[in-house]
Formats: sequence, C-alpha cells, structure tokens
Amino acid sequence: MRTAVLTKDIQPWYRQGWPWFLIAIPATAVIAGAVTLWLAITTWDGLVVDDYYQQGKTIEKTIGRSVRAREMGLVADFRLRAEEVSIRLGAAQGIVLPPTVVLTIAHPTRAGQDQKLLLKGRDGTFASAVAPLSTGRWLIQLEDEAQTWRLSETILVPTGAEIRIVPADS
Repeated sequence: MRTAVLTKDIQPWYRQGWPWFLIAIPATAVIAGAVTLWLAITTWDGLVVDDYYQQGKTIEKTIGRSVRAREMGLVADFRLRAEEVSIRLGAAQGIVLPPTVVLTIAHPTRAGQDQKLLLKGRDGTFASAVAPLSTGRWLIQLEDEAQTWRLSETILVPTGAEIRIVPADS
C-alpha cells in the first residue's frame, strides 16, 4: 500500500500577512507617540501660568476695578467696523472722563493676536484703527491709564460688532 504524502508550500514568515498585521499594531502606537511628542515640542498653548498664586491675588484687584467702574456709572458703546474701532464712554453725573483710555482686544487662546491700543478722545468719544480680527470670540477690556477702573465684555466677530459694555457684577 502506498501512503500519500501531502506537501505544503511553506513560505517564509515575511511573505505572510498575519505577522505584518501583528507588527503594525505597536508600530502605529510608536508613530502616534512620535507625532504627539513633535506637537508638544513645536507648539506652545500659552495657557499655563508659572506663578498661579500671584495671578490669584490679582483677581481681587480686578474685581475692585469693576466695582469702581460701577460706582462711577461707566457705560461704553463699543463699535467695531472692518479696521476701525470707536467707543462712546458715558459716566454718572459729575464724573470727569479721562482724555485717554486703554483698549485691549484679546483672543482667548492665541496671545499673538492680542492688540493693546491707547485711545485718545474728547468728551468721551474715542476712535482708532485696529488690525483685522479673525472670526470668533474676542475679549474686550477698556480701562483708564492709571488702571483704577475697567469695563470688559466678550464679543463674537463679526456678529458682535456693536455692543454696550457695562461693569461686571461681582
């Protein structure tokens, strides 16, 4: 009787699919880790404060400046058009408005796009050129040069181009 011998065509491991599939799983994790490391090194979010305790102490002063603005009855009508900003500042009876104010237009996450402008005005009307703002949320802060009071608000560009800024409640 004759016995049949079955022969298999045996291929080397690198010509089969399953070893490559098993190698691809950890290789993908290594590549993703390398990309994450590269992103962490090359980008800076600017959100972490080194001296958080000192920043916390200034919050009380900031609240006091908003309270002072409320006591003075300050209200600002803020208008943003293309590359120009205008502000009409009003106050309670007997309050003398400053000849110059500081306007800060800040992006919540991109400090490189922030603008700080010194606006000179007359009778509470201030205007200045401003660099174009990208679409999105912006923080507006108006204060006197001595930083004794401040008004702040959040606007959406381009929809929030005309707003009334009143002192924040504390």
